[in-house]
Amino acid sequence: MTSDGAGWVRETVTLAGRSVFYRRSQGDGAGVPIVHVHGFGISGSYLMPTARLLTGQGVNVVPDLPGYGHSEKPGRPLGIPALAEALLAVLDALELDKAVLLGNSMGCPIALEVAHAAPDRVHRLVLVSPAGGVQNQPLMRALGQLALDIGRESPRMAPAAVPDYLRFGPVNALRLFAQLTRFPSLTRLLHTPVPSLAVLGSRDPLMPPPHRVKEIASLAPEHVSVALIQGAAHALNFSHPGELANIVSSWLEGRPIRDDPDQPGVARVLAIRRVPAAG
Repeated sequence: MTSDGAGWVRETVTLAGRSVFYRRSQGDGAGVPIVHVHGFGISGSYLMPTARLLTGQGVNVVPDLPGYGHSEKPGRPLGIPALAEALLAVLDALELDKAVLLGNSMGCPIALEVAHAAPDRVHRLVLVSPAGGVQNQPLMRALGQLALDIGRESPRMAPAAVPDYLRFGPVNALRLFAQLTRFPSLTRLLHTPVPSLAVLGSRDPLMPPPHRVKEIASLAPEHVSVALIQGAAHALNFSHPGELANIVSSWLEGRPIRDDPDQPGVARVLAIRRVPAAG
């Protein structure tokens, strides 16, 4: 165990004979632990700006899933179902009986898979920029969306992201990205068994437009909410941590979600007109 001197420790656990690295906030905290789940080809390091702001909610854990960042690589890159199994194994190894899962991009399908497989282990889901589905198909369209998003992200993210992507490898990243585009994240959200909050950025080219989000959300159960951060792109855990942490804290505490005027971006909850369930 090593400390970063800012209230966090860096540790490893062994899963299936391989070392898995994670960051953990120090202090017990009163709330349910929050586990942050990173996107494809990149480690959890870019999630730290938001994680650091949420330590008042309880213990925060930011793992590098197997094959990413400081964690050992398996024999071949894991797909989304296998990464969900690995995330559950991390919860087991850290003795987290129940957690809030806060995913970004590919971390959202991973978190959704865990919630569907083991709903008793997931207190709540926060799905930030839940990529996947028809809005990211075919693959060439998704690659164009990804290229457009790169130009909209903060250049400060490059020192964290570029080494991770190079280590993961472009071929592996392309294969996993193709799998991600086929995962119907927003549709899967319609059947989530736990209270869930989707947080989208208005400048995220991988997300459907707000009117389409409302159409999808109108079919969702009452325990699904959607918030929008005006001015944010895909990796808003890094670019807009203050506003995201404000939204998440408000939702977890049962307070109305309102914009924090002191943070970049303007947050608002999308008003959803629910379609009555059949029967």
